[in-house]
Amino acid sequence: MMFMPSGQEWVVIFLIVALLFGASKIPEIARNLGKAKAEFKKAEKEAEIELRKMEEELSKESKGA
Repeated sequence: MMFMPSGQEWVVIFLIVALLFGASKIPEIARNLGKAKAEFKKAEKEAEIELRKMEEELSKESKGA
């Protein structure tokens, strides 16, 4: 099960990030995280489509045999 921080924990995480990277870097980091998330979702969808295609091909082969 994934851990999801609560409201106060997000504030602490944000403050730590601000201290580590500086306030000017936060928008760049957020943008890069958003891009990475979008790429991951895209890859996840593509993998799901490929798995469905393979599943269909296997079911066709098993019905034909």
